[in-house]
Amino acid sequence: MELDAIFETLDAGDQNEIHKVLTDYNKKNSQCFFFSAEEREKRKKLGEMLVKFLDCDLQPSCHLTCLETIRILSRDKFGLPPFITKEAMRTLARHAGIHRSEGGEGEGEVLQQWDTPDSERVVEALKCLCNIVYNSLVAQDAAVELRLVEGLVERLKLYNEANLPHNSKFYDLRLLFLLTALKVELRRLLARELRGISLLTDALENTLKLNNSSGNPLPREEMERVLEILKILFNVTFETNRRDVDEEEAALYRHLAAILRYCLLINCEGEDRTEEFHGHAVNLLVNLPLMCLDVLLMPKVEQGSVEYMGMNMDTVEVLLNFMDRRLDRVKQQQQKTLQISHDSVFMFFSPAGGLPPPKLLTLLSGISCRADLLVSLRSLLPQCNFYAHSEIYGCVCRVNSSFCSTVSRFVKYTGYGNAAGLLAARGLLAGGRGEGRYSEDEDTDTEEYREARADINPVTGRVEEKQPDPMEGMTEEQKEDEAMKLVNMFNKLSRDQIIRPMAVTAEGKLAPLENHVQRLQSELLSSESDSDTD
Repeated sequence: MELDAIFETLDAGDQNEIHKVLTDYNKKNSQCFFFSAEEREKRKKLGEMLVKFLDCDLQPSCHLTCLETIRILSRDKFGLPPFITKEAMRTLARHAGIHRSEGGEGEGEVLQQWDTPDSERVVEALKCLCNIVYNSLVAQDAAVELRLVEGLVERLKLYNEANLPHNSKFYDLRLLFLLTALKVELRRLLARELRGISLLTDALENTLKLNNSSGNPLPREEMERVLEILKILFNVTFETNRRDVDEEEAALYRHLAAILRYCLLINCEGEDRTEEFHGHAVNLLVNLPLMCLDVLLMPKVEQGSVEYMGMNMDTVEVLLNFMDRRLDRVKQQQQKTLQISHDSVFMFFSPAGGLPPPKLLTLLSGISCRADLLVSLRSLLPQCNFYAHSEIYGCVCRVNSSFCSTVSRFVKYTGYGNAAGLLAARGLLAGGRGEGRYSEDEDTDTEEYREARADINPVTGRVEEKQPDPMEGMTEEQKEDEAMKLVNMFNKLSRDQIIRPMAVTAEGKLAPLENHVQRLQSELLSSESDSDTD
């Protein structure tokens, strides 16, 4: 009955009454998320009527109320059809001030004069677009056709000049984040054609106010905008490590890395917010080309700085502390940690700190970041032991240090069972070296390690309590019977395809055993045919 009364008011066209009934409806339904099928159909009709009203010349307060109602309606995925059409999206973009129209006979596309509506209407329209784009693939395609990213970039150019309110800047960035997160082609458009990385870096630098050396925590509003900028930059730089960058791009990324260094050395209001802030900075740092990360170590060593070989390691200390906190979290839940791979970083804690000293091999729980890494590497969680720590230890083993640099040394300290996944993925199961700088193959075993070597389990890589011999007291016949039982069990698992026997190829990668057998058979037949011919 409430919606029927609103329909009658909308048909009557009295703007004051429309403003009144919609304001009342918004207050009552701001927290409602579940609706019957009949009510959903009525809400769709209401959405269609509101979109038409937005195209009319109404009082600003009436437009604002209509947009507030659309924002509430657009939370429900079943009520989106009136808003995901190209016409409806164009109307909302015009109220948000980011609409680019097609015009000019024979002139192609030209830039429309930018609307400058009041900020409250802009923010409400942006909120509507965020809801709609997030919930609808059709709306995402319409956003691409309407070139909303280009409109947002035009306003981003005014980010440092115009005195725009916080909410307008924030929801501009939020919409840009959603578009680049959901549409891959928009990431490339923003990064390469619209020079978005440079614009976003300038916006980040301006928001952080780098020239302010007061040391105060980053205020809440600035922090919210910085987080959105970091997330957008993460989206548009996601593929950077997969391609070569030219000198201009390298200079841009090096400047961005310097700003990220500043981010890691400042705090926000509250530990949780600081952790989130640093997390997004680290995520983005991982995307940047390795050659551009040298700026993390370039600042002059000052009093109170962490110094190693004449380099400022303050940022490295922050990264290690951040990683240590994430490792603590991994112990409680399935949490993927990040790989931060740079030779100088790993040389900082290698050889003295790279891998835990042998005396820590007996520990089942870590007492330091280094020991935590090794314990987490042995975790059964694939997110933990493969994506994060295997990569980290792989990098440590590639560094030109005296601790470990070959596959055998990696296996020695982590255990073959824990290292096999990483080695197989990198084609190193057959031994050999990967890319990078390596030390010589001199024996690096300490006296302590040589004493414990006989007691170290080669599969787990640690000293374990000696277990009783299960075959003690058995006769030779009984041992043979147990061995045949084991063979039969493996044979049954293989026949039922529960397990798939694998073999190591000459390239150091795993391949199904049947392929290996077939290859050997074909080689044997080939050699026999050659001998027959002779």
